[in-house]
Amino acid sequence: MSGPAGVGVRPSERRGTVRADPIADTRIGVVPILWNNADLLDLAAPIPASTVLDEIARLGYAGTQYGVGFPKGAHLAAELAARDLRLAELYVALPIDRSGPSLQAADLARAAIADLHAAGGDVLVVALAQSVERDEWAGRAAGAPGLTDAGWRELGSLLDRLGAEATGLGHALAFHNHAGTYVETPKELGRLLQYTSPDRVGLCLDVGHATLGGGDPASMIQRHADRLVHLHLKDVAAGPLEALREGRLTGFEAALRARIFAPLGSGVLELPAILAALSRARYRGWLMVEQDTSWEPASEAAAVGRAVLKAMLRWPRNATGARS
Repeated sequence: MSGPAGVGVRPSERRGTVRADPIADTRIGVVPILWNNADLLDLAAPIPASTVLDEIARLGYAGTQYGVGFPKGAHLAAELAARDLRLAELYVALPIDRSGPSLQAADLARAAIADLHAAGGDVLVVALAQSVERDEWAGRAAGAPGLTDAGWRELGSLLDRLGAEATGLGHALAFHNHAGTYVETPKELGRLLQYTSPDRVGLCLDVGHATLGGGDPASMIQRHADRLVHLHLKDVAAGPLEALREGRLTGFEAALRARIFAPLGSGVLELPAILAALSRARYRGWLMVEQDTSWEPASEAAAVGRAVLKAMLRWPRNATGARS
């Protein structure tokens, strides 16, 4: 992956040497939805952006997704630089129905590209907005209503155009799978990649949403290694996941309120297998710790996530991810 200031290329590789484990020193970022959830504003009182950035830096993260209330452009770049942080990504969700993206989708995405570039950020992460039709199928989406053939073509064409524009400015565009949308299951994600150009549209695999969609994240990393440019790491709590699949929970919001996403290492996610798959794929992008909602205070959950991931990255790995 190319980008500003050698994004995605470590100094050891620029010198022509190759580490035995490609992900041992991968940069770890965080998604600040833990502090201010843009979808569930009633969860907690808003926290000032400066406080969020202070906490992200204090906990030792190298970068962040653009968050609620963050400044933009040069102001954001200065705030990040003062804390030795990078803007790892900016996330945008495109409105869509079964026939394809809405008329507003392209404008929303282009505004996001402009904001990312103005702040000197790295990756544009693009997802689909949740829809009423698909939300009731979240967590059990096999056989759910999907995009029409024309809808797939329109979506692929738009993403290719946006990817070309982002690449022209030095940023990768990475598509993000998401529960409650028209690209939730492994089959849907595979079809999305077939409708887009590998040179223009990469993959941001969210392993938590992949789990909700019925996929095995480690296998998906292996299958799509050539498209993977960004990664969201979130664990999934067993109880809420079972309730969602059995229909005792309906809808993605209900799942979030049940705290379906858990601190890394405490749920069903096979993190060692995922890291082994990333190592085999020689992954060089960001590892973004994410947990949409938490029973714990935000900073505590974020601290656990980074500590668990750092510990796992220090383990020697065999092909399955187990200790060697």
